[in-house]
Amino acid sequence: MKRVGITELPLHSGECPAWLFKRMVKLSRAVTEVILMEYGKREFLRRMADPFFFQSFGCAVGFDYHSSGLTTTLTGALKEALKTGELGILVCGGKGRVSRKTPEEIERASELFSLSSDRVQRLKYASKMAAKVDSACVQDGYQLYHHSFILTEDGDWAVVQQGMRERWARRYHWVSEVVKSFVEEPHSGIAGEKREEVVLDMTARESEGARKGSLELAKQDPQDLLALSREAEQSSLDEYLGLPQRARLIMPREHGISRLTRETLSVLRRVREVDPKDYEELVALRGVGPKTVRALALLSTLIYGKPPSWKDPVRYSFTVGGKDGVPYPINRKHYDEVVEFLQLTLQEAKVEREEKLKALRRLAGLVG
Repeated sequence: MKRVGITELPLHSGECPAWLFKRMVKLSRAVTEVILMEYGKREFLRRMADPFFFQSFGCAVGFDYHSSGLTTTLTGALKEALKTGELGILVCGGKGRVSRKTPEEIERASELFSLSSDRVQRLKYASKMAAKVDSACVQDGYQLYHHSFILTEDGDWAVVQQGMRERWARRYHWVSEVVKSFVEEPHSGIAGEKREEVVLDMTARESEGARKGSLELAKQDPQDLLALSREAEQSSLDEYLGLPQRARLIMPREHGISRLTRETLSVLRRVREVDPKDYEELVALRGVGPKTVRALALLSTLIYGKPPSWKDPVRYSFTVGGKDGVPYPINRKHYDEVVEFLQLTLQEAKVEREEKLKALRRLAGLVG
């Protein structure tokens, strides 16, 4: 699976005023109609999967550019704007408890679009895996609390989801068009305001050996695995000290690198019974979460010498020109193209002249 962007924003509290939300619904629909008419549904999904476009779109329709609330409010406005399905696109899921209704909303949307039962199952699987990978395979400390699944009548989709950590929120984008694998090198455009020091990223290319090692370990008897891990810990102090500093930070030796909890051992017994054919199937299994993924990754390092990546996959800053290079300067050329695309789209949108001018002024403010 290609995840095409991660965005990180300050976490803001409060609700969007009703008058603003109503305007956002109207303007977001008008912009969507133009994109669909001129470029088609797949292009709309590509744009929603682009963190720069999504952020600029939210700003253009009236929300604070640097607020975490932009994600939940814009997807909520789009869900309301497209709810009839007449444009061939629907938004499922949302924030908090609403996100848990995503599977049943996918079923209803698929029924409206007359999609096959096989396609429905694949769509529900995609929704589940997007959420699971960003919580279990990319362990950056951000807890998911928002999940929106954007579905077209052709069965194509995009995911926009968000997690929170202390005062920050991080947004993850996915798009079905470039599916290869849900668990291997899914990033192509990632943006954020800060980079975490320690992130276990099992989706990175550098983690291929750790993924293979984890799968091999998951096929062994958990009791044998426990014995192997204890032996490795007792006899491999030098190996441990040779681990990247990030690895030692996330799982200090005094906490017991090889310690497998009763819960994790129970999960591993069930995994062994299923005998997953690949790492994606392993991650997809019920009960396999961050603890199991992390334990297998660290044991793979100790037993097979195959360490995972500990680098935060966030790549681009929204600050134009960069801010001390943390995490990286913005891709200014791409950003300018996004703003120009939105400006042209807004000029064609069927909304009142005053609303259109306000939106264009907001976009102009983004590029100074």
